[in-house]
Amino acid sequence: MAAMPNLAASVSWMFQEAELLDRFELAAEAGFRAVEIQAPYTESPESIAEQLRRCDLQAVLINTPSALAAVPGQEVEFQAGLREALRYAEALGCSRVHCLAGMSDDPQAEATFLSNLGWAATEAEKHRVRLLLEPLNTQDNPGYFLTSSAQTRRIIEQVGSDAVRMQYDLYHMQIMEGRLSETMRAQMDVIGHIQISGVPGRHEPDESQEINYPYLLSLIDELGYAGWVGCEYRPRAGTVEGLAWARPYGVTSRVVQSSERTIQ
Repeated sequence: MAAMPNLAASVSWMFQEAELLDRFELAAEAGFRAVEIQAPYTESPESIAEQLRRCDLQAVLINTPSALAAVPGQEVEFQAGLREALRYAEALGCSRVHCLAGMSDDPQAEATFLSNLGWAATEAEKHRVRLLLEPLNTQDNPGYFLTSSAQTRRIIEQVGSDAVRMQYDLYHMQIMEGRLSETMRAQMDVIGHIQISGVPGRHEPDESQEINYPYLLSLIDELGYAGWVGCEYRPRAGTVEGLAWARPYGVTSRVVQSSERTIQ
């Protein structure tokens, strides 16, 4: 029998009924053992680290503070942002940083991206951190440089560092490519993190949207993926009230108690 996927709550997208530092407790009460924090920079790394310890949670992903990696002329700003992300990653015990490519149609964008990633990979290795590259859909992110799994793989292979991997978000890739099971099979050897949400709307990955998540989550296990699956979605209503889809995957602890809780 295949193991269940390891689900991580995005506290940047979920539990917005509370302030950021209060969302960690809500995630733990809902049964999550790990969290993504796409935008941790409004709080000090020490305050977030304390919440992680108190709630017995693991931080599995943060983003760079700005989307500049493929933007010519912003190399100094990119390096400063990457250093800040690595500072937070070290304080939080987080081993993965999403390195945002940014918006660019400049002919030098790819060369800039490769140069920046070469430097960033060396820095990341010093901190035992992996950098993740995520292709985004052009419907939500017009003008974004990185838009397909094939393009992302090509960039990763050109960088040639084990410190750089793909962040495969099924929401974005359903919109851009479809054929999710085929693509995951083809790209699994370079995938370092997976994210899920429903299409359309980027809500819960449940039966009211078009992706067959029970099948795909089983396939992820079948393919030997042992990492975390980030729940990066916008709840339709209350976060806990929308977690019924996750109960088969172990997110069941104290859900009823959490849903009855009044947040001041």
